[in-house]
Amino acid sequence: MSRPQTSGPSSIAFLLTQIGAQAASQFAARLIPLDFLPQHAGVLRMLGQSEGISQQELAARLEMHASRLVGVVDTLEKRGLVARQSSATDRRVYALHLTEAGRGTLKQLGTIAREHDAAICDGLSAQERAQLFHLLERVAERLGLAHAVHPGYRTLEQREDSQPS
Repeated sequence: MSRPQTSGPSSIAFLLTQIGAQAASQFAARLIPLDFLPQHAGVLRMLGQSEGISQQELAARLEMHASRLVGVVDTLEKRGLVARQSSATDRRVYALHLTEAGRGTLKQLGTIAREHDAAICDGLSAQERAQLFHLLERVAERLGLAHAVHPGYRTLEQREDSQPS
């Protein structure tokens, strides 16, 4: 499918923004059947990689204000996907753990993410995908972006932390 041409030059930055906005919108749409928002998926993914992490450490890794993370974790806890447990070394700290249901949901999210990635890159060969990934990874590193952390967590608004309807 070819893109309609418009007057004026395009830029790599604009194209990345255009593709990123479309990819984010499509990913959010893929999460609707699970009644999930992208930030919920990201927090579950991070907990799957860092079982027992404290809320403070998770907020730091996501580059997210800790008070905003509380709402996201509250939603996941109410849904039975995450459990807060007191730290063995510091009673003031909660360690976050995925529940059995959380691990099952994380597997579903992994499938959705792989399908989404394949759809976004449809039409590219495996070699082209690898090359594109490598180049974008270099750009992200050069820009100082945290590995595998969406920069949207920095500005996540409190109203977005609530459970989807």
